[in-house]
Amino acid sequence: MGVTKQQVEASLTSKMNPVHLEVIDTSGGCGASFEIEVVSEQFEGKRLLERHRMVNAALSEEMKDIHALSIKKALTPAQWKPQQDTDKHQSAP
Repeated sequence: MGVTKQQVEASLTSKMNPVHLEVIDTSGGCGASFEIEVVSEQFEGKRLLERHRMVNAALSEEMKDIHALSIKKALTPAQWKPQQDTDKHQSAP
C-alpha cells in the first residue's frame, strides 16, 4: 500500500511545524513518489544536507513505502520570504 499526500503532510506538519509546506504526489496516485517544499524554523543554523536528513527522519515510517522523494526546497522562513517577494514582483502586471 502506498503513502498518501495527506500522510506526508500530516507527518511533516506534526514533526517540523512548517510555515509553508507543499507536497506533490508525482507517482500518478500510487503514493510512491513525492516532491516537497518545506519552510521551517527548525532549519535555522542547519546546512542543506542536515535539513534533508531532518525531512527524511520526519518521514521515516512513510519512507518504507516511498521510492522517490525530491526535496525541492528546505528553507528557513528568512530565506523563503525574499523568494516570495521576488515571485510577487515577477507575477505583477
